Amino acid sequence: MEENILNTDIKFLQGIGPKRAEVLSKEANIHTFRDMLYYFPYRWIDRTKVETIKNLYVSNLNIPNYDNEVLSLDNNSFSDTVTEVSSNTYVQLRGKIISVETIGYKTNKKRLEAILKDSTGEIKLVFFSGLKWILEKLTIGDEYIVFGKITIFKNDITIVHPEIDLPEKALSFGVGKMAGIYRMTEKMKNGGLGIKAITKIESVLLAKVLPNLEETLPDYLIKAAGLCSLSDALKNIHFPLNTNALSRAQYRLKFEELFYLQLGLLKQKHNRREKLRGVVMKNVGDNFYKCYNSLPYSLTGAQKRVIKEMREDLRSGNQMNRLLQGDVGSGKTLVAVLISLIVIDNGFQACIMAPTEVLAQQHYKNISKFLLNTEAKCALLTGSTKKREREELHKKLQDGEIDILIGTHALIEDTVVFKKLGLSIIDEQHRFGVEQRSKLWKKNLLTSDKLSVVPHILVMTATPIPRTLSMTLYGDLDLSVIDELPPGRTPIVTKHFYESRRGEVFAFMRGQIKLGRQVFVVYPLIKESEKMDYENLEIGYQRILEEFPYPVYKTAVVHGKQKSEDKEYGMNVFANGGAQILVSTSVIEVGVDVPNASVMVIESAERFGLSQLHQLRGRVGRGSKDSYCILMTGVKLSKESKKRIDLMCSTTDGFLLAEEDMKMRGPGDIEGTNQSGLSMNLNISSLYKDGVILDEARRWASQILEDDPSLQFGVNQILSKQLLILKKGGKDFKDYSIVS
Repeated sequence: MEENILNTDIKFLQGIGPKRAEVLSKEANIHTFRDMLYYFPYRWIDRTKVETIKNLYVSNLNIPNYDNEVLSLDNNSFSDTVTEVSSNTYVQLRGKIISVETIGYKTNKKRLEAILKDSTGEIKLVFFSGLKWILEKLTIGDEYIVFGKITIFKNDITIVHPEIDLPEKALSFGVGKMAGIYRMTEKMKNGGLGIKAITKIESVLLAKVLPNLEETLPDYLIKAAGLCSLSDALKNIHFPLNTNALSRAQYRLKFEELFYLQLGLLKQKHNRREKLRGVVMKNVGDNFYKCYNSLPYSLTGAQKRVIKEMREDLRSGNQMNRLLQGDVGSGKTLVAVLISLIVIDNGFQACIMAPTEVLAQQHYKNISKFLLNTEAKCALLTGSTKKREREELHKKLQDGEIDILIGTHALIEDTVVFKKLGLSIIDEQHRFGVEQRSKLWKKNLLTSDKLSVVPHILVMTATPIPRTLSMTLYGDLDLSVIDELPPGRTPIVTKHFYESRRGEVFAFMRGQIKLGRQVFVVYPLIKESEKMDYENLEIGYQRILEEFPYPVYKTAVVHGKQKSEDKEYGMNVFANGGAQILVSTSVIEVGVDVPNASVMVIESAERFGLSQLHQLRGRVGRGSKDSYCILMTGVKLSKESKKRIDLMCSTTDGFLLAEEDMKMRGPGDIEGTNQSGLSMNLNISSLYKDGVILDEARRWASQILEDDPSLQFGVNQILSKQLLILKKGGKDFKDYSIVS
């Protein structure tokens, strides 16, 4: 089949047209035949089974969480065994309509209520729209197949807006087979795109495209990996013959999705090694040893291990492309300094790009201390750097008088030219867009023989990333992990307090301040409710001023609406000990290093994700003093919020929390993934649930590229073609590694 048919505008499919196409585009991001074909059900119901009304009333009414599961409505007729059928569950019934009544319930509002009866009982069917059509369709005394989602209203079980068909018609439309349930919005339902309509559309589409559908994986891989064909997979994902056929379809489609993600990433890695060279840096010289020997403490085993890994990269002749992952306070900055000094000892320069001025200044301050006993010179470049200072800095940089340049996105400006850039370090890299990062990484250096060579790359993040997510987001980078904290760090005690116990929290804060400690008070800042959040911060700030009055106490405030100089002033006042309390939004999540701060109070903690709570908690515990994180919440907490709060109080393991965060929120909601350059809208696979399939897919991708790095063999042409299609569709990893 020609590829063009899958790219056909969805409005040209029978049964859709311009109006429905507009709804599908806005509500489900469906624009083409391909989008519709890969719009999969999230749940399947075995419609070979018919439930009894009696079972609905004797089942428990807890709402289950069915997700990508097969729900079997097993009917054991009138035996004592009863299926667990709960509110919010789809059911199928068969019975006679014994009454139909139109009822007024609001001014000029009517609803239609019909009673369905089978041999075990009666149930109410309720309709709020299309009443005329329903009245014409229903005949009292006739038998119907009813399919819909049960709800509980005033202890009565009802089905609102069910599908109703005569048995002979229903059998031709879903009954007698497994039926898929598709995610849909109210606007889709109101636009005539309910479950029945979507099912019919998918049926029409499959009939149109399946006969000539081209495979997207080579035959040898399909056989060796034990996969079903693409045609069988697409047919059985929408209309499964049975649970076994559905399982095979799910595996095939998940495998393919994850395989191409990994193939694209690993191909970039192979390309880079083929086309790019890194300067061979053999020497470990005086600057490195002067810094290393002057440290007041020993490096952790993890720090030594990752330095060794990077040292091997630098002298290999290949370009280093490494992700350094380490929890808050694990010592990543020191590792970055020592690696930079190796680069400097080999006659090259290094740069470190941070996402905020505050973090850039913090790095400059800390790194300057590390360099005190060395000959290396560092400089700071941010948006606030004055024109005259900037001009002088540019000159020194080109002359090679600056060894390490630390800064914000100002580093990527075209006017910033290095004499011999050997290493680019990006800190908290998820805060940068793909384009920003690639501009820095593409800054070439001129070696003595005038060859164009790219710098070595070190990407750092303090955000713990689950293994499956890091394989997908950063699968083309080599990974180093610092998985232990430096000695002397005292574990942070985390406690949960409801709003009603705020007085106790204030008393505790006073006690800590009396001991000479400092306190963070952080408010959430969620984009959707930004105005309300700032109001909450202002109210909270005023309350702190009342409870901790000047001049006995001094309080600074920092938030995103301030000018950068005002924000910087507030941060510096607190960091330098001029204020005991800092009231802030989560802008302080990254970058503030105040060893004297021992208390982190997080307001409305239920509104933060686990990873962000952990990052905020990491702002304290920087010294050897006892440190505390206090999670303030309202009394009413959802089950999920309570679980997050309890997890925070039970562990300080950032990697464990990251895994749990992905379980609860999904990978696309974890901070940073939206800017990764990767489309995280996976159609069917789950980075949390499908780790085993991901490992298998990556193994196959790696094996294929070992034999055919450029995918030039005839049997692999299909892989090159599919990668190109996915890249055009925005599904592949956007290339930030220089090589296209």
